[in-house]
Amino acid sequence: MAVLLVIAIVALIGLLTAARGARVIQQYERGVVFRLGRVQAETRPPGLTMVVPVVDRVRKVNVQIVTMPVPAQEGITRDNVTVRVDAVVYFRVRDPVRAVVEVQDYVYAMSQVAQTSLRSIIGKSDLDDLLTNREPLNQGLALMLDSPAVGWGIEIDRVELKDVALPESMKRSMSRQAEAERERRSRIITADGELQASEKLAQAAKRMSENPSALQLRLLQTIVEVSAEKNSTLILPFPVELLRYLDNAAEDLARRAATAPTSPTASPAAPVEPAEGAAPIESAEPAAPALPAPADGAADAAGARAVSADGAP
Repeated sequence: MAVLLVIAIVALIGLLTAARGARVIQQYERGVVFRLGRVQAETRPPGLTMVVPVVDRVRKVNVQIVTMPVPAQEGITRDNVTVRVDAVVYFRVRDPVRAVVEVQDYVYAMSQVAQTSLRSIIGKSDLDDLLTNREPLNQGLALMLDSPAVGWGIEIDRVELKDVALPESMKRSMSRQAEAERERRSRIITADGELQASEKLAQAAKRMSENPSALQLRLLQTIVEVSAEKNSTLILPFPVELLRYLDNAAEDLARRAATAPTSPTASPAAPVEPAEGAAPIESAEPAAPALPAPADGAADAAGARAVSADGAP
């Protein structure tokens, strides 16, 4: 009976010892074992693991990716602009033994290194790079963090700049600069459009000058466009019919001037035959045309006027 009691006590003590030495490690954890203060080279995998009570001490290390926000750091850029920049760092523990042994608190250590590296990046960069060209800055910041992290058994997954806070005066200056740039581009576009329009108008005017009817059609089209507005009054000083009549008259005059023949010279008059027995009379001037003989009463009246004009009775 006593032997059975001793065996039961020993079995109970063994069960209690085994229960105290059993450890459960999660899938996202690794166990670092310290035996009498000395770290073991091999880490314990996930699952149930046994350690020696009182002799071994297990420290569980999370190997998940840690998202660590970096507090906003204020600094002066290379072009003398005061900014506040915050970032975020993604890292994970690659070597649990070194992460536990080499550094006291690797999360706090990574936070401090990230803050100092961020201030250094701000001082080496221009404002335009912080606002528009962040990818090289992210790579440079990750490289600065990776240098001490490798010795601590930590792997940097990625680093990103979150936000850049600017002073209000700088924001107003940048807004004025952006407005001036947009105004410059709008003026250039407007001037370019006017240049192209003037070239097309010159070509259209040259083409219309070859055909007057096209100019009249353009005038009618302009009248239609203007009359589409209900609040406008159109006054024409000359009717279109009058303009067409003037154009036709000008064309007729030009056609007649081009086709009219030159005027012929006057032919000399025939010589007058002298009467019988009279000497021939030569005259250089042409003879006047013969007038019809007046009547008897008309001849007497003409003779009377001739007598009164000479003053003879």
